[in-house]
Amino acid sequence: MSTAAVILAAGGGTRWTGSGHKLLIDFRGRPLVTWSIEAADAASLDELIVVAGAVDLTSLLPERATLLRNADWASGQAGSVQVAIAHATLVGHEAVLLGLADTPMVPSSAWRSVADQAGDLVTATYEGEWRPPVKVARRLWSELPATGDGGARSLLLGRPSLVVEVACEGQAVDIDTVEDLAKWS
Repeated sequence: MSTAAVILAAGGGTRWTGSGHKLLIDFRGRPLVTWSIEAADAASLDELIVVAGAVDLTSLLPERATLLRNADWASGQAGSVQVAIAHATLVGHEAVLLGLADTPMVPSSAWRSVADQAGDLVTATYEGEWRPPVKVARRLWSELPATGDGGARSLLLGRPSLVVEVACEGQAVDIDTVEDLAKWS
């Protein structure tokens, strides 16, 4: 099964009150976004897709990454998911793993464990909580939100009988605020 890792990195970081865009801030010696990108890349799936919008990430991407742009990034995360799904459909992937650009403590082992688990709707869990990455098989892509600020969560909540959980190493900490950065740096 051809599977793509997708990093959703298009948002404006509206809760971030520090200087610059949050994805470019220093987190433990590197730009925040590079942690998620490198973890997804190290999982060695069939394609690494990064959906950007509010900030240019070109110089931070590994050579093998496919950069997609969400021109309507301000309308919410669902638009970025749809940009990724359109590309995945075009190139023939059978599943995507959706992950977030601001979760630097999700290791490549989480990406790989979710990818390798059988099921059409597979989510990582950290201490029992559903968190990205989330694998979504092609047959469910039409059920992902087309508008708004949601990603795979609405699908997980709407189809609980399909959800397969994978306990993962790491922590699914979002760095959304200056306080988050101070706590986890």
